[in-house]
Amino acid sequence: MPRRTRYMPMDGCEAARRVISIFGRLDTKYEGETVDESTLRTLLSSACDIFKNEQSYLAVEAPVTLVGDIHGQFHDLRQILRSAGVPGEGGRYLFLGDYVDRGRHSIPTMSLILAYKVLYPNDVFVLRGNHECASINRIYGFYDECKRSYDLRMWKTFNDLFNLMP
Repeated sequence: MPRRTRYMPMDGCEAARRVISIFGRLDTKYEGETVDESTLRTLLSSACDIFKNEQSYLAVEAPVTLVGDIHGQFHDLRQILRSAGVPGEGGRYLFLGDYVDRGRHSIPTMSLILAYKVLYPNDVFVLRGNHECASINRIYGFYDECKRSYDLRMWKTFNDLFNLMP
């Protein structure tokens, strides 16, 4: 296998694994780590491809853990994953929307959910909430978090993805 250089493109699964290696360490305290822009853009692109091919009506079989209104509360998401199990190790999830805004960690919250969606599309189901809309998340904090952590293009890329979600 060739050695990866910074010029070799990364695929979506590799980006998802990288995001999980940073944000998915459930046994350690989150200290504000970030993902590089290239990895995040690759993850978002892969998630867009999945949402483009998903039905707008999702038939999800039980058992599944329902999770809603996380609103950037990354520590709460990590606690839920610790309690109910991570995808790929038996945890199945239906996320009901409102992942961003209000909380301080919307990008890590959404990134971790999307990473699991990319790696385990049959175990992670993601619905769009009213905060996954540019006119709402522009006001309630996600816009500012994207601007502070990356740039306005990243906010636009996230909203393009939100527009594809069922």
